[in-house]
Amino acid sequence: MPLKLNELIDSTEKLGVVGSPSSTSKLALDILGAAVTRKLVGELALFRFIQDSSPHFALGQITEVQLRNVWHEDPTMRSLIRQRGKVDAVSERQDTHLGQLVVSAVFKQGGLAGYEPSILGTVPSTGTPIHIVTDEILEEILSPYKEQIFYLGHVYGSQPKLPLWFKHFDRGPDGAGEAYHLGIFGKTGSGKSVLAKMILLAYCRYPRMALLVIDPQGEFSKDMRPGGAGGEFPLPVGDLARKLGKRCFVITVKSLILDRWELFEQILYESLFFERLTIPKGENRELACSVLAEKLQKAKVKLADLYTRQSFAKAWDFLKDDKVQKNFYRSETPRARFNNTIEESDADEFYREYWLPVAELFREDREKARSVEKALSWLLKADEENRPILVVNLSKEQTSGIFWNDKIQSLVIKRVLDGLTQTAEHFYQEGQSLNTLVVIDEAHRLAPREIPKEDDAARAVRNVLVDAARTTRKYGLGWLFISQTLSSLHSEILQQLRIFFFGFGLGLGQEFQSLRQLVGSSGTALDLYQLFRDPHSAFDVASRQYSFMTIGPVSPLSFSGSPLFFNAFNTVSAFLKANALET
Repeated sequence: MPLKLNELIDSTEKLGVVGSPSSTSKLALDILGAAVTRKLVGELALFRFIQDSSPHFALGQITEVQLRNVWHEDPTMRSLIRQRGKVDAVSERQDTHLGQLVVSAVFKQGGLAGYEPSILGTVPSTGTPIHIVTDEILEEILSPYKEQIFYLGHVYGSQPKLPLWFKHFDRGPDGAGEAYHLGIFGKTGSGKSVLAKMILLAYCRYPRMALLVIDPQGEFSKDMRPGGAGGEFPLPVGDLARKLGKRCFVITVKSLILDRWELFEQILYESLFFERLTIPKGENRELACSVLAEKLQKAKVKLADLYTRQSFAKAWDFLKDDKVQKNFYRSETPRARFNNTIEESDADEFYREYWLPVAELFREDREKARSVEKALSWLLKADEENRPILVVNLSKEQTSGIFWNDKIQSLVIKRVLDGLTQTAEHFYQEGQSLNTLVVIDEAHRLAPREIPKEDDAARAVRNVLVDAARTTRKYGLGWLFISQTLSSLHSEILQQLRIFFFGFGLGLGQEFQSLRQLVGSSGTALDLYQLFRDPHSAFDVASRQYSFMTIGPVSPLSFSGSPLFFNAFNTVSAFLKANALET
């Protein structure tokens, strides 16, 4: 096997040799004359060396290329060049091209698999040849892990596909043994949503892994329908997931049954019901909602029956009761105003316009409707052989006939997340891993750093997400956060992420400062990131490049922790072919 690898390396192009000065973290690369005219930045390179009497193979990406000509730096020569433009004996002929190679993975020859991970514990001698890496070389080195490898694109600006692996969160074959959190960041149009869908399909390969998508804008829901892919990158996520044995279920606001009296109080508070009865937002309205919910419960009214005319009639009668009114209006003047309003109001209109849109959220006899509890139980059933994908579509497009706004969306998301973390704790107490990934789209909206003081619903969602990022990893519950910004996402969540993908758009101002803190370097890695082009600056759709920098244990080529750079596939066919997903 090592003999085959050496033959493959010998047949590849030689880019240069190890130069000076070099260290175990960065190697100087003296580029050969035959290679100076080719694109080198981002190229994946390899060199062989001996360490502890064993052959080793080190791989890394070229992050920078410099041109040096000591004669051109001489002041006298510069004066001559200023007059003539170039000096034939010096210009070009005396140029030296110096590259910088950041080693990301080292493999030692030996072990049961043929190659095993190692470290760069010494610096190879100057003159050590550095070769270009091909798909064949990567396949040979990683042959023991070929079933785990998944591809999202090509090495940045190069031909080989970058091997990645996404392991499930349980023990056993292909398992990581614990959950980890991921983050995808980039401006609108940087390709982060498409990348998230590709990653979702990578996890779909594991039958025992459950997947939950919180979809505030409905983008993932559309792709789950049979043949439902659209847009510039029509990836049929639902069809491909079903091909891999996953059942896909999309639950919308209209098919999600809310099941807590606390939610009823909060949603009624946000609605126009008490606004029209002259109670503005504040302590009095909170008391009115609380007292009304308590009275309805004592009257044996069920949440599921709130939509009926009889339940509304009881609520209306309670509000007319002077004893009930004294709970939220102690002064006679506002109480009299409230009484006059309720006596003069049309009860039928109030039921139809203000009560029913709220009560419909709790109604059980809607077609294909499920409560939050039942939906999560179905998704997380422990004895299921092939656990499904559940997409919770909370977009406003699905809300006709019911009361809905951003605060109600936050309350519903909090209910789903609370149920999820409770289930995870239950699994943990039973000695089981939940083995579930939750995808949070628009994470910067759900867990921002700054929230207005009066927005209690948004703060509650953020607190749940921050707490989950800290605690659920041991339960086997991982999170994938998708965000347009780094600087506005809560810092505690960023600190808990294990794997990062950074797309175009984070190279300026506060975003770049946040990026620099996470990468932990201001060196050539960030310089290379700043070379990323805006995908929409391409002449046509076919030539767009969606570039990403990734950090973390997401690739067998990145166990040293150094960043890797790749261009995501820009056609569906290339993605399907690389991962053997063609229909």
